[in-house]
Amino acid sequence: MSPNLSDEQKQMILTVRELVQSEFKPNAQKYMDGTFPWENIRKLAEIGVLGMSVPEEYGGLGLSVFDSALVLEEIAKGCYVTAMATLGEAGVQTRVIAHYAPAPIRERILPRVVAGECILAICMTEPHAGTDVASYRTNARVLGDRVVLNGVKTLISRAPEAGMFVVFTRIDGNPGREGIGCVLVEPGTPGFEVTGTYHTMGGENLHEVQFNDCELPIENLVIREDGFRKLLSAFNTQRCLNPSISLGLAEGAFEEARRYVHGRTVFGKAVGDFQGIRWKLADMYREIEAARSLLYRACASADPFPDPFLSAVAKITCNEMSIRVTSEAIQLHGGVGFTDEYAVSRFYRGARYGTLGGGTSETLRDLIGKRIMEATAFGDDILNYSAPGPRVSRPAETAGFAISAE
Repeated sequence: MSPNLSDEQKQMILTVRELVQSEFKPNAQKYMDGTFPWENIRKLAEIGVLGMSVPEEYGGLGLSVFDSALVLEEIAKGCYVTAMATLGEAGVQTRVIAHYAPAPIRERILPRVVAGECILAICMTEPHAGTDVASYRTNARVLGDRVVLNGVKTLISRAPEAGMFVVFTRIDGNPGREGIGCVLVEPGTPGFEVTGTYHTMGGENLHEVQFNDCELPIENLVIREDGFRKLLSAFNTQRCLNPSISLGLAEGAFEEARRYVHGRTVFGKAVGDFQGIRWKLADMYREIEAARSLLYRACASADPFPDPFLSAVAKITCNEMSIRVTSEAIQLHGGVGFTDEYAVSRFYRGARYGTLGGGTSETLRDLIGKRIMEATAFGDDILNYSAPGPRVSRPAETAGFAISAE
């Protein structure tokens, strides 16, 4: 545990860790068929985790992005499916409602989120548009005191369980990125339907949803003006929380591998006593700790949303590190690591999602490269980009933002 954490953060981690290791991890395999972990969600609600990003006035804890990342890291050490099921309450969905929704909606929805009674699903990706939000076809028409929504969203987590959908959409057909806004859709709204299910290698299910002349009250239009910038700001939260899950998966796999090579005997001695194996463990540990440092730095930049440059660097590093470490953990187990009898294969399958959701590694590398070139042009010190002090303001298109699948 990092020595720089507060006493409150350390206690929070220990509370979550005890629950995850004693109850979530032993039962993680049963959720690999797409079953939603309602039992785990309710237990997290009981200890206050689902309200960590909800303001205190609505019954939550009002904690930071950093706190949310610490919690998700712990959950991922035991159960990837539960970590992903908790991501919405820790991440973009809750913060969009808390920061941008009108008071009546905040008062109605957020206390239910805290209690584990309302799962929030975010709808961004479309069949033909992931990273390229300017190509969104889903459209919300404002007609007096009503909004009519039409379109299709895909790769949506938790759609059958959701009590509210946070839908990013074009507003009144306005073109380009600046035409993007956000509406809230409740299940049961006429014209709304979950139309497809995709089972993932990580265990969770993703879904397609359709909106056919869904009529919504005007209050459900939570972002209309300056929607693209607000979307980007909120989405950088995802780029700290997605890699926190990757970090937790790597740590979980590392610990499984360490225990296995310590107890497994070949040629008369423990596998871990061979120099080549010790070097593998050393490299795995080194990568985990280096990635952790970048992630924690990015999380600490949030005010209230993380720095886009730092979060992109942290996300790529944690995502790709997690794939390498979980893969190496399988290798250290030998053939049994390839079976479902050992947790390492489950950790690897979860880790593989990291580079895809929340912005692909390719998109983020381009973002980072643009920032490096901008820093040279603006005379900035890249490594001190997040240092306190005035920043040169840049248009949203060049500020290093991009959107991808949930």
